[in-house]
Amino acid sequence: MSAGDVEGFAIDPTVVRAWKRYPAYKDSGVEWLGEVPEHWEVRRLKTLCLRSALYGANVAATAYTTTGVRFIRTTDITEDGHLKETGVFVPEELVKDYLLKGGDVLISRSGTVGRAFLYDSGEHGPCAYAGYLVRFVPSENVLPKFVFLFTKTQAFADFLQVTAISSTIENVNGEKYANATWLLPPLPEQHTIVAFLDRETARIDALIEKKHRFIELLEEKRQALITHAVTKGLDPDVEMKDSGVEWIGEVPTHWEVRAFTRCAIEQADYRGATPTKTESGIFLVTAKNIRKGWIDYEASREFVSEIDYLTIMRRGLPQLGDLLLTTEAPLGYAALVDREDIALAQRVIRFRMDPSLFEPRFVLYSVLSPYFQNQMLCQSTGSTVLGIKASKLPQLKILCPPVSEQRQILALIDKKCAMPDKILERANRQIALFKEYRTALISAAVTGKIDVRDEGEAA
Repeated sequence: MSAGDVEGFAIDPTVVRAWKRYPAYKDSGVEWLGEVPEHWEVRRLKTLCLRSALYGANVAATAYTTTGVRFIRTTDITEDGHLKETGVFVPEELVKDYLLKGGDVLISRSGTVGRAFLYDSGEHGPCAYAGYLVRFVPSENVLPKFVFLFTKTQAFADFLQVTAISSTIENVNGEKYANATWLLPPLPEQHTIVAFLDRETARIDALIEKKHRFIELLEEKRQALITHAVTKGLDPDVEMKDSGVEWIGEVPTHWEVRAFTRCAIEQADYRGATPTKTESGIFLVTAKNIRKGWIDYEASREFVSEIDYLTIMRRGLPQLGDLLLTTEAPLGYAALVDREDIALAQRVIRFRMDPSLFEPRFVLYSVLSPYFQNQMLCQSTGSTVLGIKASKLPQLKILCPPVSEQRQILALIDKKCAMPDKILERANRQIALFKEYRTALISAAVTGKIDVRDEGEAA
């Protein structure tokens, strides 16, 4: 991505600029690293560490507590290397040999392969780490954050692609990480590069956060418009009646309040044994793929074999326009089936609504509206993860205007949301460009493609 491409989306010009290269380079001898600054060392990761490739503790979930030492698992680390706010704890005596020290670097060896975390005792408090994470303790002449930042480079991504053992879950063991090729500039230069990236990425992150706030505000306004339309209708002077449902309030007199499940001509819950996953075949839509209004086929990519498909889907095959509703992790996300060559996983219930009562998109907007979501929350159970049992679904109510009026409401929503949707799409493209530039900048600085030594004193 060129600076011009980014500037086309109004990125702050102080962020986008042409960085100079080092005066002299040498061949690294590694295909995915290419040329590196002449005075940099090309090393194995293990040679940069006091201790290398230390596997974490295997602790049963039954030992998790709400106090004690935070127990870091691969799923607790975000894509950008932060810890998620929610986590689990274990008694210290169970993990006393796996306690982290400031500057330790953790790298995931399974599942989210290559995802890394830099431990800071002051920021994170007492922590231990789980078995699918590998620990590296950098030497005194190696800046831990420089080691961590290398895991964010394209070179490291290329290493993972070549090294990972692809099965149902990718794996890279500790030995392979330990023998991975790493770059080592002189220590003062490491400090300069890290300081430069801290400053520049902070600027980019501020722009991303600003865009996120803008998107949230726009989505709130969009949702308010939709919610009003599917609960009050189009006529501001229409006679109203009490719906009898706390979360709904008054509704147009001629609208019906119906039991949600009674409006479906088909309902299928795909709970049961977890299907065997394959490398290719029929796409398996899990709860992770269901978003608020759409199916994200990139969020999780799992497949089942064509041979097992009919057995897995024995409770009924999906059709275009069927409603998919998640019952747990996350609760209450919904989307319409937009392709029929899919299998459905646990925690996803499929509804085929009565076409004489509902337009599919009207049901989708209704299910995602606050009045329906609040009903689901009231019927849900669980301490750490909220979920709703299928037996509770008949208690949920949905508003049912005449189908002809639903079509008018949908036409209004389409008209009113056309411009906000375009603005949202553009804002999301801008965020994607910000993130792409951020990644490219880190990769270029940490692999020596740009020389930032003169930027150390820059404001």
